[in-house]
Amino acid sequence: MDKPVVLFDESHCEQCACGEGLDFALTFAFQPIVDVANRSVYAYEALVRGPEGESAYDVLSKVNEKNRYAFDQICRVKAVKLAARLNMDTMLSINFMPNAVYKAEYCIRTTLAAAQTYKFDTRKIIFELIETEELSSLDHLVDIISAYQNMGFHTAIDDFGAGYSRYNIMIASPPDLLKLDMALVRNVHQEPNKQAVVAGIITMMSQLGGRIVAEGVETEDEYRWLYDRGINLFQGYLFAKPGFECLPEPYFPN
Repeated sequence: MDKPVVLFDESHCEQCACGEGLDFALTFAFQPIVDVANRSVYAYEALVRGPEGESAYDVLSKVNEKNRYAFDQICRVKAVKLAARLNMDTMLSINFMPNAVYKAEYCIRTTLAAAQTYKFDTRKIIFELIETEELSSLDHLVDIISAYQNMGFHTAIDDFGAGYSRYNIMIASPPDLLKLDMALVRNVHQEPNKQAVVAGIITMMSQLGGRIVAEGVETEDEYRWLYDRGINLFQGYLFAKPGFECLPEPYFPN
């Protein structure tokens, strides 16, 4: 995959890294997404936290319509800067707020500038769409995903199967990764209805050419059932809890 080629200006990176534009501070914890096929870390997801380890909920509750764009841009820069400082050599998954992206090609410039400033390979960035009922219009989402893919980034849809699952996005612009919502994962080995839904999603992603991440995996029984159906990418407490400003080493089941 070639690197994205986009003109950008680095002059504002340090402003974003310092959190200018917000009246609250933030940092990140990192949780590994593991590839059990080769017993390695495929990516680390950057999970927003307060400066003293306050929860994501505490931080996100301070985000509103007025500061959403600044929050989104600052999160990207801080995640890239911290990943570079920690010498992350895996993929980096960054959650993004689609309602804060008014035009993908313009809003991406801050991320690209940060990657250059902190010497982080843009080919290792995954943009992860958080699926909520407050998402923007379908056309806007498709434009964002398509633009990011055309620039050489990986894309992912988070929490697939929760709320109003965006099957229309899968038709219009399938992401590289689809993350199964933990509600589908929980006790999947015991619940035939969940098994049927998950089996259908596995078939869909196989035909679309993407990969599935089973997130929120907490038990070896859940892991074994999903692994036996061909899923190799996993995230959850079974493997590692998020590490505050560090890259935790995962556990791999035998």
